[in-house]
Amino acid sequence: MTWIIRWLRSIPAALWLVLVSIALIAYPWVVPEYYIHLLVYILIGGLFAQSFNIMFGYMGKLSFGHAAFFGIGAYTAALLVTKADMPFLTIIPIAMVVTGVIGLLVGIFCVRRAGYYFAILTMAFGQLLFVVVHKWYAFTAGDDGIQGIPIPEILESVTVHYYYVLVIVAIAMVIMWRILHGPFGYTLRAIRDNSVRTEFNGVNIVQVQMVAFVIACIFAGLAGALFAPFNRAVTPALLDWTKSAEPVNMTIIGGPYTFLGPMIGAIIFNAIQSVILDYTYYWPFVIGLIIIPIILFLPGGIVGFFTQKK
Repeated sequence: MTWIIRWLRSIPAALWLVLVSIALIAYPWVVPEYYIHLLVYILIGGLFAQSFNIMFGYMGKLSFGHAAFFGIGAYTAALLVTKADMPFLTIIPIAMVVTGVIGLLVGIFCVRRAGYYFAILTMAFGQLLFVVVHKWYAFTAGDDGIQGIPIPEILESVTVHYYYVLVIVAIAMVIMWRILHGPFGYTLRAIRDNSVRTEFNGVNIVQVQMVAFVIACIFAGLAGALFAPFNRAVTPALLDWTKSAEPVNMTIIGGPYTFLGPMIGAIIFNAIQSVILDYTYYWPFVIGLIIIPIILFLPGGIVGFFTQKK
């Protein structure tokens, strides 16, 4: 086992990137259609988890209401297509802007809080947005949701839709990498590790965390905007606090202190869910059995275990 870990660590990151890119490009041509659908959901879920980890892994704050921004992005995309008849290519940037504005308004009240105050307050705002969507029948169709979301004819092919999602997620990942591995990202880490010393060095902590909060909301909205047309339906459950558990689970499984941890966690989480659902609806029980030992013995997650230096 030890030599396998050492061998994996010895492979250059550039080679990993080339191999993964080739695999992702070839994937839809070598698997049945069901698994193409599954990977699209994994890519969207991974992007959702990556956005959550900006707050959790890099900013050091746990949000229990992050699903609200995923749902806002999904509903914005659905409403733009079904009610406003907007061109399909415009829904993603508009959904990101709308989610970012709502994230800014929520962040004004939440960012100054720490610990469980932040977690509970984000959950409260998330539930507030959930209730608005759930009860506003004239605009959102209430608990019925929006069904039959139309998409361009070219995206009717699951393979083409897969490449569409893959390209957008890849671009988003590159942008997040640049943000989190630049001066702003290292400032976030400094605040997470020692906020008092960071503030003493002249950093406006609230301002930096506000920007990070809005960025996280924008990318969550992007994930939602990708989900709506692929799923062809949205419901208020997308904003519920129980949905917020998904990025938490994915991030913990993959590793909150590594960039690719949430995406790897999304692969494991969705694969387990897909397999277990063939046998029982109690798949969260299995996820719980996996997460408990990871928290106890692998606090850095699976990716953290393979990347940390011994």
